[in-house]
Amino acid sequence: MSMVKTRFAPSPTGYLHIGGLRTALYNYLFAKKHGGIFALRIEDTDRNRYVPGAVESLLHVLEAMGLQHDEGPILTKEGLIEQKGSLGPYIQSERLSLYTKYAHELLERGLAYECFCSSERLESVRSQQGIAKLPTKYDRHCVTLSPEERTIKHTAGEPCVIRLKIPDGETTFDDLIRGRITIHNQEIDDQVLIKSDGFPTYHLANVIDDHLMEVTHVIRAEEWISSTPKHVLLYQAFEWDIPQFAHLPLILNPDRSKLSKRQGDVAVEDYLRKGYLPEALINFVALLGFNPKADQELYRLEELAELFDIEKVNKSGAVFMTDKLDWMNGQYIRTKTPEEITKLSQPFLKKAEIKAPEEILIKICTVEKERLVLLSDLVEKTRGYLILPTYQANLLVWKKSTKEDARLQLQNIIPVLEGFNNEITGSSALIEMALREYIEEKYLQNGNVLWPLRVALSGLSASPAPFELLWVLGKEESLRRIHKAITMLEE
Repeated sequence: MSMVKTRFAPSPTGYLHIGGLRTALYNYLFAKKHGGIFALRIEDTDRNRYVPGAVESLLHVLEAMGLQHDEGPILTKEGLIEQKGSLGPYIQSERLSLYTKYAHELLERGLAYECFCSSERLESVRSQQGIAKLPTKYDRHCVTLSPEERTIKHTAGEPCVIRLKIPDGETTFDDLIRGRITIHNQEIDDQVLIKSDGFPTYHLANVIDDHLMEVTHVIRAEEWISSTPKHVLLYQAFEWDIPQFAHLPLILNPDRSKLSKRQGDVAVEDYLRKGYLPEALINFVALLGFNPKADQELYRLEELAELFDIEKVNKSGAVFMTDKLDWMNGQYIRTKTPEEITKLSQPFLKKAEIKAPEEILIKICTVEKERLVLLSDLVEKTRGYLILPTYQANLLVWKKSTKEDARLQLQNIIPVLEGFNNEITGSSALIEMALREYIEEKYLQNGNVLWPLRVALSGLSASPAPFELLWVLGKEESLRRIHKAITMLEE
């Protein structure tokens, strides 16, 4: 058997969809599992849907996700697109002469034919078939045109397409996920191979490129199952080896509808902009239809490649559960050091125009990382440390205590804090030890002291412990906030 080779072949029509990321990932994992090659090909022959900048965006995202391809387009440091690999070019619009050559080979062998039917006639045929409740497919009106008739039409400048002449019988192929699939050829349309503008259709270009680029395994979305018999027939017409196919299940919304833009964000870039980590997205997407181990949910990319088994991918649709992704992202954030989180959060803080010394940000990340779901959550959390939120004086009062007691506790703790030296304020654990000793020595209730202190420092009913807040804010800022709280309680 030749070396395993997979490919991810997106069209540059916009952002990379979560489903596209899973397709790329599974192709990557399969190739790495078998010591093979993972290629990237850009299928840009549909010029009406082409979006400028989409290729660059795709390359940025794949790089951010850690899905390094062995062949295909790459971005240089200068932002230019170059290509690596010996079987290119890997951008279909640069391969047009190839498609025309192979289509004409089929014409010469009588396996394809020219069709001059207008769009109006084709629409009329479809309409009549619909009324008669027949399958909507081309009626082969042009298949019997004589050479003379074709010459006349060409001379008159009539536009034409090249269609594949579907043979009688049935077409069978084996799917690594779904098993053997058989389609009666009478259900297959005489597909267009070359459009009237000279560009190939997806079907022709896809098959030619997969063959010439020596792709052994075609792993793609479920929606392409109905096209696969057309591709198999093309392989047979060219007398080429047929690759192995695997069609991935749909990704579904919780209501079992297909994941789509109409129901929220589906682009990988959207999730990165929200503050999801690439490794969390990769882990989450890998488990949409595949579960390596029953007792494990968090995997490194290398682990996923080692454990990947395409035949164990589910046939049924996989539900995209945002809650699960949020949990997973939080778990990955917890594996980062405060310094790493500080660095990763910079784009979000910069966008929010939040500036703070790095040492303060590292302290904030140390305290908050256990509570983070998204990196972007640090924006509001950091803002709270830099600017005391507005709050009501009543919030300072612990349960059945009083304003007077809250004020008294805050007043009495000021000398304690003022007496802290640099050694104590350099550690939240030492701060906690000193405050608890004070509470114990004075025979005070924890809540009566720590609740008003925490609210005075944070302005919130739910926040980190006062010891952590004191450590992050420092002695000067902490005392300023406590004095402000005492003033509020005196009003």
